[in-house]
Amino acid sequence: MKNYTITVNGVAYDVTVEEAGAGSAPAAAPKAAPKAAPKAAPKAAAPAAGAGSIQVKAGAAGKVFKIEASVGQAMKAGDPVVIIEAMKMEIPVVAPEDGTVASIDVTVGQEIAAGAVLATLN
Repeated sequence: MKNYTITVNGVAYDVTVEEAGAGSAPAAAPKAAPKAAPKAAPKAAAPAAGAGSIQVKAGAAGKVFKIEASVGQAMKAGDPVVIIEAMKMEIPVVAPEDGTVASIDVTVGQEIAAGAVLATLN
């Protein structure tokens, strides 16, 4: 048996893999997946055309629960832009400074990692 640590989206999993002998049939590998697999691949790191220079990032991993802002909307520092759900709590992600929403980079129900860019402001 061999032990491995596998990291997926910043979450480390310890897995044990048993090697099949030369004359035996390969055994099915145990699954080490999280409870719910992400439904969509993360967006590219580069901002979309016309996106703003101020990034609004998630403070924790979770699921997008609600989008409070829309493109073109004026925001003040501390105004909620997106609400994420993590561990059965609703966590508002707020504008870090005053600006206008240039892009919303997530959709409701999307799984996100901590530090993911949710929106941009100008």
